[in-house]
Amino acid sequence: MAAKKQTYGQAMKHLEEIVARIDSDEMDIDSLCENLKEAQELIRFCRDRLYKVDEDIKKMLGEEKEQ
Repeated sequence: MAAKKQTYGQAMKHLEEIVARIDSDEMDIDSLCENLKEAQELIRFCRDRLYKVDEDIKKMLGEEKEQ
């Protein structure tokens, strides 16, 4: 799912599901590595999205101060 077009909210929900499965021992050792890789991709996506939004907000606030 991480490679598909998704929203921040969808990515966070999926990440939370992965973490819950790991925490509850629902995941066997064979799928653990695959799920951890997917979790890393989701974390990277969310982090990048947050940085982009932060930059956009700073730009907008900077433009307001100039006016």
